[in-house]
Amino acid sequence: MAPPYNASVTLGRALSVAVAAAVVGAGGVAAVWWFRPPEELARFAAGPPPELWAARERQERVWAATGSGRKVRYTYRPLERISRELAVAVVAGEDLGYFSHRGIDPTAIREAVAQWLAGKRLRGASTITQQLARTLFLSNDRTVTRKLSEARLAFWLDRRLGKRRVLELYLNLVEFGPGIYGAEAAARHYYGRGADELDTDTAAGLAAAIPSPAADNPATRSRRWQWRTRTIAGRMARATWLWERLAALGVGRLVKHGEAD
Repeated sequence: MAPPYNASVTLGRALSVAVAAAVVGAGGVAAVWWFRPPEELARFAAGPPPELWAARERQERVWAATGSGRKVRYTYRPLERISRELAVAVVAGEDLGYFSHRGIDPTAIREAVAQWLAGKRLRGASTITQQLARTLFLSNDRTVTRKLSEARLAFWLDRRLGKRRVLELYLNLVEFGPGIYGAEAAARHYYGRGADELDTDTAAGLAAAIPSPAADNPATRSRRWQWRTRTIAGRMARATWLWERLAALGVGRLVKHGEAD
């Protein structure tokens, strides 16, 4: 089973991020800012999210500027209509600690602050919840300000919406290819089936596209995509507790290998 949630550890993690914000000059205001819930989260509490979110807006703006005429592909599906295999694959590939943290990776935040203080370029390494915060609200700029905003939003997304809803939003809004957002659009585009028909192999293939969706996806079949697919499939086989946890959340049905072919 997943490690139990420890409230004192969670509070310590949240405080560590607030302290990190203070280090970069926000002082006492940082704590007030951190512990004030963002009002915009209420719009994402249930059902399909608003039609426009930060990542989609960026993509459409780029295409409009180039006159490409391309359109974003996106269809919302509730969590019970997304195969459990895909949920397992995504958590296994992106954030195995998803059910044991409260939205943020405090170690990564501290490292980001340290990198900024040292004048280095910030790296990625975000939880699923932090990735969702960036997708919904933020730019892709690699700055310490954005990283701290991402952490604060993730903390409150987890606290206000909960694990099930955060995962539902993530699976519907994450990019799986150029302008291909969410499980349903990706499953249709790459495999000609619905998100509720993805088996272990196809689910691992989609999850493997998330780190670099434009370059490494089921269409490009790059070496990195193939390696990630194998790695994720291996993690899925070993993480029996994860299957149980997602079943308890009511995440879609299991799809037998080859069932949708």
